[in-house]
Amino acid sequence: MVELNVSLVLPRDALSVPVARHICDSAMGELGVLDSCRSDIVGALTEACTNVVDHSSDDHPYEVTITLDEARCSIRIIDPGSEADVSSLGPQAIDLDAETGRGISLMRALVDNVRFTREPDDGMVVHLTKQLEFDEHHPVREHLIEPASEPA
Repeated sequence: MVELNVSLVLPRDALSVPVARHICDSAMGELGVLDSCRSDIVGALTEACTNVVDHSSDDHPYEVTITLDEARCSIRIIDPGSEADVSSLGPQAIDLDAETGRGISLMRALVDNVRFTREPDDGMVVHLTKQLEFDEHHPVREHLIEPASEPA
């Protein structure tokens, strides 16, 4: 199967979040990713992008890179304006009655791995990964996967 990479540079504006969400969802749908899996990934992406828009300290654009292959979806959200301390973003108990502060826990519940790094040239980077579940009979998926070779 061919690896699909989509890179977006988005304005730090609430209207950019549905754009990222729609592009990610559409790409997965075209490859035959099951709706429930797509929904989880799109939910985590939405939380990560919303955090960038709501909590960053500058107006620089942010970047979203989505990589899809035959096994997983990997997403990088790069926030050059974040001042957040990466060490403070680990797993924590959440107050389920709280109105805010549940985004990271929600991301962790929706995807297989959530990681935060600070990269000198980029700033804060959120890494999301999830194993993909496919409709094996989706026409595009059947076309992109090489048939198994017959034993000799």
